[in-house]
Amino acid sequence: MHATVGKRIPRLEGVLKATGQAQFTDDIVLPRMLHAAILRSHIPHARILNIDTTRAASLPGVKAVITGKDTSGRKFGVYARSADQAPLALDKVRYIGDEVAAVSAIDEETAEEALDLIRVDYAELPAVFDAEESIKPGAPQIHDVPDNIGGKTSVDVGDVEKGFRESDYVREDRYRTSWQAHCQMEPHIAVAQSDSSGNVMMWTPNMSPFTKRHVLAQLLGLPDSKVRVCKAYVGGAFGGKSEVYSLDYCAALLSLKTGRPVKIIYSREEVFSTTRLRHPMIIHLKTGVKKDGTIVARECKVISDTGAYSSTGVMAVYLCCDSLIKTYRVPNVRYEGISVYTNKSVCGAMRGHGTIQMRFADESQLDMIARELGIDPVEIRLKNARQTGDVLPNGSRITSCGLSDCIRQAAEKAGWKEKFGKLPPNRGIGIACSTGRTFINVNPVSASAAFVKFNEDGKATLITGAVENGQGTETMLAQIAAEELGIPVEDMTVVAGDTELTPMDVGSFLMAATFITGNAVKQAAADAKRQLFETVAPRLGAEPNDLTADNRRIYVKSHPEKGMYYADAIRRSTVKGIPIIGKGYFNAKTEYLNVLTGEGRSSPTYSFCAQVSEVEVNPHTGQVKVLNTVIADDCGVAINPMDVEGQAEGSVATSQGMAVSEEVVWKDGQIMNPSFLEYGIPRAPEMAKIDTIIVESHDPDGPYGAKDAGEPPTHVGPAAIANAVYDATAVRLSEVPITPAKMLRALEEKKA
Repeated sequence: MHATVGKRIPRLEGVLKATGQAQFTDDIVLPRMLHAAILRSHIPHARILNIDTTRAASLPGVKAVITGKDTSGRKFGVYARSADQAPLALDKVRYIGDEVAAVSAIDEETAEEALDLIRVDYAELPAVFDAEESIKPGAPQIHDVPDNIGGKTSVDVGDVEKGFRESDYVREDRYRTSWQAHCQMEPHIAVAQSDSSGNVMMWTPNMSPFTKRHVLAQLLGLPDSKVRVCKAYVGGAFGGKSEVYSLDYCAALLSLKTGRPVKIIYSREEVFSTTRLRHPMIIHLKTGVKKDGTIVARECKVISDTGAYSSTGVMAVYLCCDSLIKTYRVPNVRYEGISVYTNKSVCGAMRGHGTIQMRFADESQLDMIARELGIDPVEIRLKNARQTGDVLPNGSRITSCGLSDCIRQAAEKAGWKEKFGKLPPNRGIGIACSTGRTFINVNPVSASAAFVKFNEDGKATLITGAVENGQGTETMLAQIAAEELGIPVEDMTVVAGDTELTPMDVGSFLMAATFITGNAVKQAAADAKRQLFETVAPRLGAEPNDLTADNRRIYVKSHPEKGMYYADAIRRSTVKGIPIIGKGYFNAKTEYLNVLTGEGRSSPTYSFCAQVSEVEVNPHTGQVKVLNTVIADDCGVAINPMDVEGQAEGSVATSQGMAVSEEVVWKDGQIMNPSFLEYGIPRAPEMAKIDTIIVESHDPDGPYGAKDAGEPPTHVGPAAIANAVYDATAVRLSEVPITPAKMLRALEEKKA
């Protein structure tokens, strides 16, 4: 039994956020601070002939104007080999919203007025807005790459043709998913402050300060030590604040040019149109099975629209393949995924990155196969589910797996046996499953470190580079440290997310903070405790190994009455001038991932989940209402069950929106609904009733058995809901979102 791990402990920063005392980036106001704005292209594809900034620069109150000529010419991207985006356009603009120039002025109004005074001469070029059209011969060339293909993943495992010959039933289908916006409450924002020595200090909501520092330093032509990225509270990330954006660079460069602090904040329209969206995909999936439902072979081709720049495009198509081969046992797989440029807004990482699209296709088709063979959809998933000890094609071993338990418990909680095929007309139930990875080794920083230091009052401070993105990271890490030290969580202080003060951290990607950073924190706390035991052991007449600690007290295991409180022990150490600072470091022992071939054991472990959703379809309006959702999440061990449940509920909301209501509307490369008013994010009255089940499989390598929480539950909503819609109406929709118009059309086609 643990003292703090596994307990429902409120967030450490909860009171600060609830009372408005938490400092977000927009709360930062510095002396003599300037405000900046960015001029954007109104044309989807054009060459830049000339930029005249003379009138803007002479406007009273304007302090600096920059264009691509003022930059180093370096380009950025999530991966060095696909760096194709300049902070300010150098020669061409490639989508409506592309950054052309930036202005800093004494206030926001003056900066916006200055943008209107900049004259840009364009030579308009043909544009292409459809990924399938973009790869055809003769399509407009967006970048200097063949067929507008920005990246490709090809994987061939086993003998696919033989597998299909040995299959009793083969099915082939085409699926399509659409764009989805992150919809963070806090818009993208950056504050930069430079000094006379050329140092730059940045505040910006982000998921990895060390990654952001490294990329910014490269773009600015500075050593990493000259750039400092500091923590500010994050008002929502969901993957959309994981990379560098033009506003980060422009704020830094304008500050260096003016010698004054600079703030840039995006409007809601800019967030929708010029940051990142979820990749829309076209998925061709062919599956062969035995009569009993055993999967024998799969062939899959994916076309992913990455927009005007690569961002995480090649990773998205890799993660599609990753999802296809790791949720269920598949001995024979052939996969090809391509990331395609179009003259549309850029797509990038979003919760469930590259996986939610494949789960929609995979789980929809598996459901159809089960029905064709007369097999219960729950049973076909149990038959093929991954198990502990399975080895994936890339050599990764599944060290813990609760997928079968997730399926059984979700089905039981939802009343599957009583409801499947037995509900009233226009009501149905559906199931879907998924797998998540706790880490992916592609970043310049691939490990985490942590410090734990004791204070004179017997309490402790955890120093970590991890960032609290709203998922409870700081509280979870404090629980791990407190458990190891034998003190309550309220005795822990957390200092986090400052590249100058805290040790390196891999970042809060794919929930890596639990497994990677959590292990580093556990080691740091153990190191601090070891040092303290060595200090007090002589005083207690014992060896350090004879000691233990709990409830703020160190004592001899065999004689509990012989001990002393932490405060006394630490004071004795500080009197001698011996500070106690524990250090911890954790590398996941992974291999660098080759996204082109899928080779490389890039994740140390995997998490699993299953979702059952119940829907009601209005046959007159086509409206799909999600009534109930049960989500079973295998998180290894729940460090904080309350946070695990919260993450699962947020994931369900994201995936429900993608399934039935969130749709980006385009016209000639322009987003026509870039606001919360017009974009269909689910509101509270529209959300399903959610039941969360925590399945604990206890990973042998995780901190106290933990893996991650919240990522896989994002993946399964569209498929579970689409399967439930079929159960309700006998209409199969192979495209999401399932809007009322699409549903009505499908119902009418069924009648015809």
